[in-house]
Amino acid sequence: QVQLVESGGGLVQAGGSLRLSCAASGRTFSRYAMGWFRQAPGKEREFVAAITWGAGRTYYADSVKGRFTISRDNAKNTVYLQMNTLKPEDTAVYYCAADALGNYYSTYDAAQPRKYNYWGQGTQVTVSS
Repeated sequence: QVQLVESGGGLVQAGGSLRLSCAASGRTFSRYAMGWFRQAPGKEREFVAAITWGAGRTYYADSVKGRFTISRDNAKNTVYLQMNTLKPEDTAVYYCAADALGNYYSTYDAAQPRKYNYWGQGTQVTVSS
């Protein structure tokens, strides 16, 4: 079992930055692909970013490419999402997810929620205009 706990959400003005963290339990964190998804009120959950285990390939939704950066620190069992130049449309609950032995080779694969075995409870990000 893997437990995921997100932190770092909050209220920020448009153009500002936030860094989300997701702390994972378990000794095999380094073998999990990690993803970030988000869900805005009244909308479906959508893919934001992912990072594979091993090579650490990264994938991003077009809407965040160039503004968000996903990274991981296997020694700390933590994955991060650095969010810059935030926009009001980035407002959502952000969820961390883990995929055992996930090794994606395309954004399409990384973006599939069904591939992820474990999910966190989410952290709210609100961007004011």
